[in-house]
Amino acid sequence: MPEKKDIQDHLIKTNNGKISPEEFLSILKLIAPGTSFRTALEGALKTGKGALIVIENESLPAIIDGGFRINSKFTPQKLIELSKMDGALIISKDMKKIDYANVLLTPDSKIKSAETGTRHKAAERTAKQIKTLAIAISERREEITLFYKNIRYLLKSPSEILRKASEHIQLLENQRELFDTYVSRLTKSELYAFTNLDLAITLIQKGMLIQKIIEDLRKQTIELGREGTLLKIRLKEIKGGVEKETDLAIKDYTRLDISKSKFLVENLSYDEILDERNIFGALAYEENPSRTEPIKGWRILSKTSLEEQQITEIVKQLGTIDKIIKAEDTQLTNILKQEQIEIFKDEIEKINLNA
Repeated sequence: MPEKKDIQDHLIKTNNGKISPEEFLSILKLIAPGTSFRTALEGALKTGKGALIVIENESLPAIIDGGFRINSKFTPQKLIELSKMDGALIISKDMKKIDYANVLLTPDSKIKSAETGTRHKAAERTAKQIKTLAIAISERREEITLFYKNIRYLLKSPSEILRKASEHIQLLENQRELFDTYVSRLTKSELYAFTNLDLAITLIQKGMLIQKIIEDLRKQTIELGREGTLLKIRLKEIKGGVEKETDLAIKDYTRLDISKSKFLVENLSYDEILDERNIFGALAYEENPSRTEPIKGWRILSKTSLEEQQITEIVKQLGTIDKIIKAEDTQLTNILKQEQIEIFKDEIEKINLNA
């Protein structure tokens, strides 16, 4: 796991451009339940005094005034006590020291802010101006708000996160059941040489939705810290095999290079994924094409014990899944040993029975 200094250095060095999901997750890791920093924030909230906390960087000195130097080792109790003062607290880059207390922040007042309170305005403008993490604790609203670059994020309680995560898990479980049904139906169809583009499109839709929801839930597992362990395990169980099945369905049905189609599909929003016309487009089909070319069968062949190189050679030699399934032993002997050919045919039969 990265050290706090490594995480914070990453946050401060990434000054320009769009904030990546990983960058934002790095911020959430800093304040996850179970960390001493989260303990300090929650303790400061309970004092009922409010607080303003900023992580130091090289640009900060230009916008601070007054206060006094602490230069003391960070502990939750020290931060809680010092937060009772009116001014801001300045924490070192590596999160190991409290550098200053009772500081006046003077960010550019021309920086737009949608906040109403003085403390929250100062936090937002500071975060935008010097590209660091600023945290405002409101005694009136009893809320902890994070500001980083142009992001404003209201910190939620673990109980609220768990409740919402449970709702999403139920949705994911239903989607996974549907996904498995479509996988089985598509497999059965392809084994009988009936390529079914509509069914493949639906499978890809479900697969991408599951992956998107799980990616969104990653943020919640990080927010939960140690309390998110069981949630992580369940998400891993639900996701198992989804990405591979989806990618191979794309590989079988796309008229483009798989990397191009996958890029197009991955960049669709939730609403765009639900519109099948966008999936057709990502695979380079017109909507509801009158015919579909025979597929190579990457997805089905991946369910056997064949190695990737062997699958590639078989597809290269025989071309499509229907020809591969019907192939005589002599057509496979230059790629597989006789024992492997028998195992391969048994596996195809079992896949057919289980589909």
